[in-house]
Amino acid sequence: MFGLAACSSDDDPVACADLHGTTVAASAIGLRTQGATVTSTAVVPAAGSGASAVGEYCKVLGSIQPVDSNAPKILFQLNLPTNWNGKAMMFGGGGYNGTIATGLGNVPAGPADQPVPLGRGYATFGSDSGHQANADGSRDGRFGANDEALANFAGDALKKTLDVAKAIIRKHYAEAPKRTYFAGGSTGGREALLAVGNWPQDFDGAIVLYPAWNAAALDLQFGRITRQLAQPGAYPSRAKRQLAYNAALAACDGLDGVGDGLISNMPACNASFNLASAALNGSPVRCAGGADLGDSCLSDAQIASFNTFNTPLVLPYALASGETTYPGFNTWGTDFGNPGSSPLQPTVLTLSLGTEQPANPMPAVTATTMPPYGSTFWDQWVKYFVTRDASFNALTLDPQAPGAWQSRIVALTGIQDANRTDLSAFRARGGKILMAHGTHDALVSTRATQQYWARLRNAMGAATVDSFMRYYEIPGYGHAASSVFNAAWDSLTTLENWVERGTVPPAQTVADTAGVPGRTRPLCDHPAWPRYRGAGDVNLAQNYNCATQ
Repeated sequence: MFGLAACSSDDDPVACADLHGTTVAASAIGLRTQGATVTSTAVVPAAGSGASAVGEYCKVLGSIQPVDSNAPKILFQLNLPTNWNGKAMMFGGGGYNGTIATGLGNVPAGPADQPVPLGRGYATFGSDSGHQANADGSRDGRFGANDEALANFAGDALKKTLDVAKAIIRKHYAEAPKRTYFAGGSTGGREALLAVGNWPQDFDGAIVLYPAWNAAALDLQFGRITRQLAQPGAYPSRAKRQLAYNAALAACDGLDGVGDGLISNMPACNASFNLASAALNGSPVRCAGGADLGDSCLSDAQIASFNTFNTPLVLPYALASGETTYPGFNTWGTDFGNPGSSPLQPTVLTLSLGTEQPANPMPAVTATTMPPYGSTFWDQWVKYFVTRDASFNALTLDPQAPGAWQSRIVALTGIQDANRTDLSAFRARGGKILMAHGTHDALVSTRATQQYWARLRNAMGAATVDSFMRYYEIPGYGHAASSVFNAAWDSLTTLENWVERGTVPPAQTVADTAGVPGRTRPLCDHPAWPRYRGAGDVNLAQNYNCATQ
């Protein structure tokens, strides 16, 4: 057994095969475990060419033992390139996790024309956050019934996995990483913010996409939305979602100076658009009398559902962060699972409203049918995190009046949410953060990320935050994937240059890979958005400037 300091630069490197069976002592891990073990190793030959090339590496699988014998293990993967660049990249997960973040792919929204981190020579790693999901994958919340598994998911698994990975890296190369970065989106974005906030000494930078930073508060908003969608006639069909999308696009597309199929001036759209009074091609969107008259119009109940998405959850009690709200979503122009032939559309459908109305019991998730992703999340959270009663009807729990469950809910917002608003220690060691969020995310509210950004700047001062962090919004981009504007952004090169060379991020550009493949837009520092200059190709970023009005 060896500890974190057991290998120094004077030690001999250990070959891939000889890492098998390696143990890491509990004393070498910053949070309580019963140690870790490497369960398998394999040399993976080089593959791919050009930007997709990945050199030979050692694939290491292992497990971290829980303190509670009833808690599941943390399973992890670590990839050790033969031609190591001296750096490490930790990857976050998604949803309720439950599958290993392998570290083999790209950072969130990373471009296909640039090598993935492993291809750049990074030692990459990630874990399943401390539980193994069932067939429901990232929607499986059963682990929440165990305190240690819940704590691991909430963030503890990050430190445990990091310490084990770094110990194995030192053993293999006889050298510690010179830089360590984190990349994650959604739950992985929350994990990134937790990692640099809770363990600033361990990280040099982070790429944070569409972060579910206040995950428990988001669950409460999911509960409010789910209870509305479950009302008779309130669940909009895919055709009705398309109708609402088209009406918003017709009203708001030109607010950025050009009709380009994207709503870039989201503040103006949010301020002016009213679904109940909207018209499309001269016909009212609202059904006559508010009744459901088919897919050519929206009933009052369906309009109420979209308005529930658009408006904040307001609580009569304070969460652990002190907040009493979770913001609404940018609803107008968001793809909630519209009909479409794009190969990305099934992912968009899965991560939004799905195909089945919420009910009790919640409809099963299958290859072709699924309830809204957020509704499953709420159902699992209520059953296993809050009440710990698998038979509890989550539709009966009102997040705005939870009664006897209020204290448990508040406690969970302290356990799960990234509530830290002082990142001074991370900044002091030269740490940098690049954060971005699509303006049309149907699963994690872009307005919630704005809320986090505002809280951080209020606590630390705007100039201080600007010295180590950037926040960009991407028009048309949804949650992790979008058939409208699927973002590709070389954030890693920008982060490396900022951390390692002191190069402040220059003007950034994001490319679309799906809606209009190859078109580009400027990435604007929030609260700015891309405004068309009035001349030139509408698909080129150079013909836009970043505006606030």
